[in-house]
Amino acid sequence: MKRILSGIQPTGSLNIGTYLGSIKNFVKLQDQLPDYEFFIFIADLHAITVPKDKQKLRKLIRELAALYIACGLDPERVNLFIQSEVPAHAQMGYLLECHSYIGELERMTQYKDKSRKQETGVTVGLFTYPTLMAADILLYDPDFVPVGQDQKQHLELTRDIAQRINNRFNDIFTVPEPLISERGAKIYSFTDPTSKMSKSDDNVKSRIELLDPENIIKKRIKSAVTDSLGTIKYDPEKRPGISNLMMIYSVITGQSFEDIETAYADKGYKEFKDDLGEIVYQELKPIQDRYHELINSKELDAIFDKGRERAIEVSNRKLYKLMDRIGLGRKRK
Repeated sequence: MKRILSGIQPTGSLNIGTYLGSIKNFVKLQDQLPDYEFFIFIADLHAITVPKDKQKLRKLIRELAALYIACGLDPERVNLFIQSEVPAHAQMGYLLECHSYIGELERMTQYKDKSRKQETGVTVGLFTYPTLMAADILLYDPDFVPVGQDQKQHLELTRDIAQRINNRFNDIFTVPEPLISERGAKIYSFTDPTSKMSKSDDNVKSRIELLDPENIIKKRIKSAVTDSLGTIKYDPEKRPGISNLMMIYSVITGQSFEDIETAYADKGYKEFKDDLGEIVYQELKPIQDRYHELINSKELDAIFDKGRERAIEVSNRKLYKLMDRIGLGRKRK
């Protein structure tokens, strides 16, 4: 059976940009590819490359998993698990470190950017992050890995490491391909429509988070930056503010930009923003209802348990195979 794998760091609340740009596409994949097995993990080991409060981290792990399920991930189709609960990830990470080169890791853009911002107290974990990410992937022999622009370099390193080990030890790993989704909605900040919507933006007015209440959702839409023209026209270069709102409208409703322009030909920003606020709220309300059912439930723990057991089964098989080829421990029969 072919496989698709993805990991998510528990670093903060999900916003509507992440939901419309990637989660909805992943939900489509599970429905469109019934012959694939899906693995999704909460990447808590990656989260501790910088200090984290333990109670907040555990809270974020549950919140993130509950939100992904509430957004439409099917636990019957997807193996959802917590990375640190599957020991093979850390073990394989070390084995891959022994087959990676310092120069390769030094070239990683994310390491250079984060270490430059942090300046002091840069951890070894931040430096070796890409080899752990490679382990996360290669343990499961996925055929495809969905990646964003910021992770393409890491996937290329994963492919290089896999090919190097395959040449040395006779085909251990499947060399994964990047999965470029169909047109993903790139949602921009409500306060600066030339910048991508981000959970790390200090200005909370820049985004809608998936658990925001109705009044906040509608308030953020109303206060979103547009322009002085007042007409509903899609032109991302010259009119990024209204174009950003039209993108949200289009992705949720399925209407084309031309259809939206026609529907609001005789209306202004107030009518458009009022309607969009209601559309966004109606999209998020069932997600919020399902989230609140899950967050403190035994159902969520059962989903984690099921995913962990399947992940351990698959990952141990790959880990032991590489250990045998290297010559570690006693030979397994």
